[in-house]
Amino acid sequence: IIFFFFQFTSSSKMQVRASHLLIKHQGSRRPASWKDPEGKEITKRTLADATAQVEAFRQDIAAGKADFATLARQHSDCSSASAGGDLGMFGRGQMQKPFEDATFALKVGEMSGIVSTDSGVHIILRTA
Repeated sequence: IIFFFFQFTSSSKMQVRASHLLIKHQGSRRPASWKDPEGKEITKRTLADATAQVEAFRQDIAAGKADFATLARQHSDCSSASAGGDLGMFGRGQMQKPFEDATFALKVGEMSGIVSTDSGVHIILRTA
């Protein structure tokens, strides 16, 4: 019983830190962003277009042709763009489930593949 309690409380309080790059599309739950407050461009962007754009960024980062934080600052539709995509520390239950699951599955320093949520299409870099 003590072991179970320790295991439950330890894992439920675990936090991670991650950065992400988000590209919204016409199906996003809020099709507007700091870059496009009225959603004029976002509402024209399809899921396929957003996915292709994020995949191209992911490939450039993986190949060492681009820096994650720089691309996030320039292209992310999330307000975290101003911090290079840094979301700070968060625990379970604080993010949308697909985003949370992907982030917790990553090792520190590892970048995700494409992750789709109600917000849009992401790549995630776990930083702690």
